[in-house]
Amino acid sequence: MGAREVKTVAAFTFNLKMQIMSESMLWTLWFCHNGGNFSGRWCSFDYQYQNLSYEEFLRSVDRSLFLHEAPAIEALNFKLGVVRGSDDIRVWIRAAEKRAVRELIIKIVTWKSPVELPRSLYRSCRTLETLKLSSAVLVDDVASPVSFPSLKTLSLESIKYPDDVFLDKLLSGCPVLQDLVVEQCPGDNVPILSVRMPHLKSLALSKKGDRAEGEHGFVIDAPSLEFLKIRDYYKGFCVIVNDMSKILNAKVYITRPQNEQLVGSITSSKRLCLCLPTPKNVYPVSTVFHRLLHLDICTCETEWLNLLMRVLNDSPNLKSLKLEQFHQIVVADPRPSWNEPSSVPECVLSSLESFVWVCYEGTEEEKEVVAFLLRSASCLEKVTISSNSNHRRRKKLEMIKELSFLPRRSPTCRVDFN
Repeated sequence: MGAREVKTVAAFTFNLKMQIMSESMLWTLWFCHNGGNFSGRWCSFDYQYQNLSYEEFLRSVDRSLFLHEAPAIEALNFKLGVVRGSDDIRVWIRAAEKRAVRELIIKIVTWKSPVELPRSLYRSCRTLETLKLSSAVLVDDVASPVSFPSLKTLSLESIKYPDDVFLDKLLSGCPVLQDLVVEQCPGDNVPILSVRMPHLKSLALSKKGDRAEGEHGFVIDAPSLEFLKIRDYYKGFCVIVNDMSKILNAKVYITRPQNEQLVGSITSSKRLCLCLPTPKNVYPVSTVFHRLLHLDICTCETEWLNLLMRVLNDSPNLKSLKLEQFHQIVVADPRPSWNEPSSVPECVLSSLESFVWVCYEGTEEEKEVVAFLLRSASCLEKVTISSNSNHRRRKKLEMIKELSFLPRRSPTCRVDFN
């Protein structure tokens, strides 16, 4: 091996992944490295420690982190089921700082006691580009500001914060952040989650459980967003501070009846996925989705049919439509009834090319929707109908027969039944 090749090999970084699984007391440490005996490709080692004590495992991890000669570690992934305190994590974070780690994932899987992450996390890991935290407790460091100067991707799932302003402090310490995911949990101390980031490209906000009392919701000021996902089944509000005209892909799953501002702010979307309780007051009357090409509508709500027809009427260039039941239907709720529209939406007449229905039940209302689209869509090329897997073979054959005899306006339209 020549000197230039040796120099190139020495510049390689090392991937390190650690998983601690408490249920089976099986400790797994995996890392991929070239070390001093590089043979032209990456090597992998899988060490499994059965019946190790927690202290023995910690010594093994520390030895691998601090005594290995790797000049840099690309990623650290901790899945922790047994944690005696934050001191152990503090040691590993120090190792992450020393080895210029770019990706750090810490997932807590124990439910016995909350695990606090050390304050050193906020000020030591300046090389981090990706940080993902799950089911942990964050504590404030009043003396030092939060600083993640290189962080581009941040995911916070079921995290508990010291107070309702700490998350703002955390986000303000991420000046180049582009991708943010926050999943709130009950008792996280953040009733109103504010995201004010002018350069953010992707944002996903969701709630895992209901709030005990008081108003709760999201406040978003992110004019550079290209992707937005909002999931709130607990009737929280959503306020949009500035225009979001750069959004290309949006997913909105909410149960609060009035959210005109939210849906009205994503009219630039090319791809839109909606699960809304009602078509009323869902967006301003004059709204038109000129750029919308792909539409997904959830069929779990009672008024999904009315929502579908409203969005179709306001999307003149739509090319593909997908209907799917994302969420479980409440049996007590009445199902929608089909009313023949007085006019055919422009997109159905001139641009719709693809139609997919997932979890098709074959009800009278559903058959009417399929029949309407088949006889009205001039450009329709392919229709794919997928029935519920619980249906018996005879029921499926009946649905196939019914659909195959429906008249089609488009001579090239093909109907597939799965």
